[in-house]
Amino acid sequence: MLTTDQKGAIAEAKFVAAALELGVGVYVPFAQGGRTDMLFEIGTRLLRVQCKWASLYRDVLVVRCCRARRNADGLLRQYYTADEVDLFAVYSAHDNRTYLIPFEDVPPGAVVQRRLTAARNNQARRIRWARNYEFAATLQRLGAVAQLGERAAGSR
Repeated sequence: MLTTDQKGAIAEAKFVAAALELGVGVYVPFAQGGRTDMLFEIGTRLLRVQCKWASLYRDVLVVRCCRARRNADGLLRQYYTADEVDLFAVYSAHDNRTYLIPFEDVPPGAVVQRRLTAARNNQARRIRWARNYEFAATLQRLGAVAQLGERAAGSR
């Protein structure tokens, strides 16, 4: 059984590799403990990224976009703000995929649920599909794919 620190390290490593494969610049802080795990350079922007590990519940990826620590009073949850994080980088060990969720797509309560397969009742409206948040798909929505294509063509 992996510890939360081990899961975090695996998620960060998967995202660094995925970003580099897509031509995204990655910057990692020198010291641990900050609210941002890494920065992505997309065009002229530096985006603050917090890495998370996804759990699987039936056919739904569940991501808790907060920090949880134990103290004398019990479990203390600390929520991220838009001033601290731009993107949540999510790794799913279930399907060995990386997902990228913009901060504005995280609901109040900081628990993100993304469906992998169709619902049993065939409901299709208001479903948030995991495939729409795959790393490359989100980069495309952020406007990075055209820039990445230009970068790849220029390096040949």
